[in-house]
Amino acid sequence: MPYRPSSRSRSSVSTSSSLIVDGLSITVVRKPIKNMYLRIKPPNGDVVVSAPKRMSERTIVDFVRGRRAWIDGNVRKMQHARQRSLVSEPEHTGFVWTDGLRKKAAANINAQLPGLLAQWGPVIGRTPTHITLRLMTTRWGSCTPKTGRIRLNLQLGLMEPRFLEYVLVHEMTHLWERGHGVGFQRRIGSYLPNWRELRRDLNRRVVL
Repeated sequence: MPYRPSSRSRSSVSTSSSLIVDGLSITVVRKPIKNMYLRIKPPNGDVVVSAPKRMSERTIVDFVRGRRAWIDGNVRKMQHARQRSLVSEPEHTGFVWTDGLRKKAAANINAQLPGLLAQWGPVIGRTPTHITLRLMTTRWGSCTPKTGRIRLNLQLGLMEPRFLEYVLVHEMTHLWERGHGVGFQRRIGSYLPNWRELRRDLNRRVVL
């Protein structure tokens, strides 16, 4: 005898469909519920509305329109978080550098450098003769004490500002101390007491 679901079983089945509301793609999941709910799913910011089975499409559209500002704001936040994850976890996302990202990273670093040098130059007592931005595959920065030249990984321009500050202070400390021995640790510890924490957090990131 073939199985025939009871009327109660049939009514408990959820159905899914797509709906475009003012250019915004919505997934509508109809369920045996009394109220309507809206959620934004990571990582891409997909918008999903759970609605009662018999609710009209017009009511759903009005519901979405009434929350459009909230939806757009949270979708942007989620997409921004995803973009940041592309930098921190490229091995999982297939991150690649583009001309646009290079320009953005360089602009971010160049916008911060004057303030950072003005802040840390008097503290450290020495300033670099030249700073070069470049893509590095094995390190975040380097310094040639003899010439006073410092090189910074371009990737720092796509990361939290605290990492650019730490790497710059680290390399400026090398203008006094060549290695990472006791002298170096004493100096950078007097500049940045939390430098070990910053170094640990930075080393958890992947150098592209």
